Amino acid sequence: MTKCIFITATGTDIGKTYISALIVKKMREEGLNCGYYKPILSGAVNGIPGDCKYVTETAGLNSNPMDCLTYCFEEAVSPHLAAKRKGIKISKEKILEDFKKKQQEYDYLLIEGAGGITCPIDIEKPYLMSDLIKDMGVNTIIVADGGLGTINSVLLTAEYAQKRNINIEGIILNNFIDNFMYQDNITSIKKLTNLDILTTVQRNDLDIKIDKKIFKEIKL
Repeated sequence: MTKCIFITATGTDIGKTYISALIVKKMREEGLNCGYYKPILSGAVNGIPGDCKYVTETAGLNSNPMDCLTYCFEEAVSPHLAAKRKGIKISKEKILEDFKKKQQEYDYLLIEGAGGITCPIDIEKPYLMSDLIKDMGVNTIIVADGGLGTINSVLLTAEYAQKRNINIEGIILNNFIDNFMYQDNITSIKKLTNLDILTTVQRNDLDIKIDKKIFKEIKL
């Protein structure tokens, strides 16, 4: 059975795509048949899904970026609003169908969400990114900025996920700088959430410093 992990974040523009690309790249370098799927993408330029293109190119995936998603919108707004303005309704059934098809292609599958964990997919009959995670039945990794304010945003995201019975495998801190405040963020987050900091990533890192052993042990 394909092992899957869902990458979410404390908010938008935190670096989910960047981290996703590094993880898929790392897993494939370690000889693991790992793929990538992003159910909904907003902000495509001239119809090109930039996030999917970035991940496939960075990770060396032999996949058409358009084959890595279900819904692609050009307006860089929340999925529910992008769909409304395009006059369509996002179908969770279609997403779950595509998700199952992707699972047949890979032993490992990384799924990247849109926005933060409460990003709305549908407002009329409320359906959030957290609902999709639960319907997929997968565990999640939270990506957060490593700097000022991250303790608050991580605690809020983690508590929300836990109250929704979403299993969190750990946290990755992006845009990390090795100084006293960032190091204290690691200590404080671990103590206040009882969650692991899986790794930290500095700006423009080309690799993610996660041991292959961690990938083997993580409950994908």
